[in-house]
Amino acid sequence: MSPTRTGVLDGLSEIDAANVVRCARVLLRRPLLRAAGPDGDLLPLVYRHRLALADLFAQTLGYRLVVQRQFARLYKAMPAGDLPRGESSLSPRGYTYLALTIAALSGVGRQVLLSRLVADVRSAGVEAGLAITDDLADRRAIAAALRHLLALGVLHETEGSVSGLLGETTTEALITIDTDLLGQLLVGPLAEATDGADLVELATRPGPRGTEHAVRRRLVEDPVVLYADLPPEQADWLRRRARRESGLLESCFGLITETRAEGIAITDPEDYLTDLVFPGASTVSRVALLALPELLAGAERGARPDGRVPIEPATLRAVCARLVEDYPAAWSKQATEDLTDLGAAVLDLLTAMGLAVFTAEDGWLLSPAAHRWLPEPDERPARELPQLPPQPQPEPGWSLFDHEDAAVQDDTAVRDDTALPDDTAAHDDTDTTLEAGA
Repeated sequence: MSPTRTGVLDGLSEIDAANVVRCARVLLRRPLLRAAGPDGDLLPLVYRHRLALADLFAQTLGYRLVVQRQFARLYKAMPAGDLPRGESSLSPRGYTYLALTIAALSGVGRQVLLSRLVADVRSAGVEAGLAITDDLADRRAIAAALRHLLALGVLHETEGSVSGLLGETTTEALITIDTDLLGQLLVGPLAEATDGADLVELATRPGPRGTEHAVRRRLVEDPVVLYADLPPEQADWLRRRARRESGLLESCFGLITETRAEGIAITDPEDYLTDLVFPGASTVSRVALLALPELLAGAERGARPDGRVPIEPATLRAVCARLVEDYPAAWSKQATEDLTDLGAAVLDLLTAMGLAVFTAEDGWLLSPAAHRWLPEPDERPARELPQLPPQPQPEPGWSLFDHEDAAVQDDTAVRDDTALPDDTAAHDDTDTTLEAGA
């Protein structure tokens, strides 16, 4: 039995152990957990089990956990060169302004006017040697950085809105800063860093247990970990302890592992820790899924020691074109208008899922983990459907309305023929009566 299980969860009751695992999963998903944010209702439970959680993360992953009544911060350290996927709302320029905004906020106190904050951010950019402009694209990048800090709860719009940056003239706003959360944002120790590169290096340094923490962090953070992607000492360590690590990850974090000859795939049965679901419902996701069997068909011909399969972008485009042609009604028209863009989007998705990687020497390579998906379309391709003979066109003839018109005319004629004698008879009777009366 691992020391982690004995030292942390085994000393708790079954209910408390389940709650610790639940809180640990929430903190992995939301490293900055606050009362007013998503899953904030679990913060009291995190605070109650803060000692067990701090012990769990320190022993298993070498992560530091800070828990207060208003927030909890898990300091996750990613392996160097293996940065996580970024926020979709932030462009590279937006990330630049996010860093500059954090730097500018450190010296403004608890409240600041939007115009003053933007001026300080731009001044910090000039000081860092960046080209700063005042065009719409630049203002959008600043606004995106500010909105990200608003979502984290670091900033609050007391009066006005940061959207005022996007008008022809900047609309003033009063911004309130949560200085407690601001001080918890950065993972790396600012006091120890000499420059930006040193800060990143300090933030990605391995845990106290070296190889053990480094490998386990990869298993928790990456959906696929191949032995070929690890340094030799880490790969050897994981091969020896694969079964033991599988039990530890399941008991501590609710993760299920699949051990193969090439490496380990990690899944979350509840999909809570999965920030990118595959396969998904989008056109790009479904095209990527259906393209895998054909792309992997050359696995035996292009076999590599690490199990990866080389693919050519031109081949992927051809497969995408065939899928679009075979199932024309299944896809979004906008997503399939440009097959080159569609192929690039498929590669981006597979890369984000850890199923594809690009190397300068070998180009694009598919992970052996892609073999676990062998989908079959629900419908037959359009080119294989039987071609029905054209239906004969009906010959022109009388219509129902023509018949009704004729019937109405005949009926009118009948009424005219029978009404006149009756009417004449009535007049005759009247005349007879009058004569008799006379």
